[in-house]
Amino acid sequence: MGKLPLEGIRVLESTYVFAMPYAAGIMADLGAEVIKIEGPGRTDTTRMGAFTGGFPDNVPGDDPWNRAATFHMLNRGKKSFVVDLSKEEGRNLLKDLIKVSDVFMENFTPRVMRGWGMDYPNLKKLKPDIIMVSNTGYGHGKGPWSEYPAQATTQEATHGLTHVTGYRGDIPSKAGQSYVDFLACWSALLGVAMALRYRNRTGKGQWIELGMYQLGAYCIGEYILDWAANGRLGERIGNRHPWRAPQGCYPCAGQDQWCVISVGDDEEWASLCRVMGKPDLAADPRFASSLSRMKRHDELDEIIKQWTQRHGKLDVMELLQGAGVPAGPVFDSRDANLDKHYWARGFVEKLQPEEDRAMGRRVIMGRPWRLSKTPLSIRGPAPRLGAHNRELLVEVLGYAEARYKELEATGILAQRPANPRPIPTTTLDEEVRRGRFAYHDPQYKQKLGI
Repeated sequence: MGKLPLEGIRVLESTYVFAMPYAAGIMADLGAEVIKIEGPGRTDTTRMGAFTGGFPDNVPGDDPWNRAATFHMLNRGKKSFVVDLSKEEGRNLLKDLIKVSDVFMENFTPRVMRGWGMDYPNLKKLKPDIIMVSNTGYGHGKGPWSEYPAQATTQEATHGLTHVTGYRGDIPSKAGQSYVDFLACWSALLGVAMALRYRNRTGKGQWIELGMYQLGAYCIGEYILDWAANGRLGERIGNRHPWRAPQGCYPCAGQDQWCVISVGDDEEWASLCRVMGKPDLAADPRFASSLSRMKRHDELDEIIKQWTQRHGKLDVMELLQGAGVPAGPVFDSRDANLDKHYWARGFVEKLQPEEDRAMGRRVIMGRPWRLSKTPLSIRGPAPRLGAHNRELLVEVLGYAEARYKELEATGILAQRPANPRPIPTTTLDEEVRRGRFAYHDPQYKQKLGI
């Protein structure tokens, strides 16, 4: 294999939950040496199975902080350095690592880094060419909300998407997964790539300062522009579209099986009618134009529903796509894991953590893009908590062995959480009865080939 794009780049990542951990995980895929910084009293939230994904086979084990599925997906291929940043001694160790690194990522509220004297102006004094990535809810600066903590689940409302998501006359709705985290992930990757390019040309670093609040607003740009240009306020319209008709989510054969169809012009409408075996509908004056179809959308939904519910969702997609009509199946997580197209593109990868971790072979999502000259893959499992403390302190920073042992003994460095909380466990069948999951498939390993 040729040299990976980020080979030789060292990234320190002191971040939590989804956005920046995922960005740094992809940097590890790209060849960077990524060091995850956590504290004994503040490990990454996903280490304890706090998000959907839980633990392999629903077994937390004696060290659940090393087994959580979501943590493994986001933090693959990294090293782990666990240091108490609430103590000046711990912050000094982090500063020493920054001096020998290329990129430092953090997602604290602005006051934290300022209070520690580790904001960009100060870090630039330690290492003039450092590239710093700060990801916050509302950004740094003088805005009235800059110091507020935030998470994607509430920011979807604040940046406006929730207002236009849902059904007419009903309450505003969340869009599903906390997708703003993923916008921040891709934006950070782009920012780091540009900053590395700039550093190669000038020898200078950069501060990449992200406000997730702003990233989310881009997703409703047409609504924002419409008000700015016309004074018009968008409305919730469910699965429908402002001008494409018919468009909707329709039931298919089987339990809780669905497909989506979106007709953009008269030609696509005629094709849909032919596939449904109702070619005469295309010439029906009631549905002759996009505007007339929009006015009779309820009637069209019933006609389409009568056809789709006789077919499987993949069959609907293939029939309509073959006729030039945009359509797709509604996938659940089972479908996504087993989808032949994902596997054909190398998007889903099999990963084997160390045998003594008793996790077995697992399946993890890769990257949503490919590089033609550089085959990429996940380069290793997520690290055990504090697994690389000694390597980084003694071998990278040159500290004496005795000093390393002293820092471990005093709790500045750690390999266990300071106060691990108990993990409540229930059987998988009980989780289904409680309504947390739709069902449990005991044959999932065989289907995945693991």
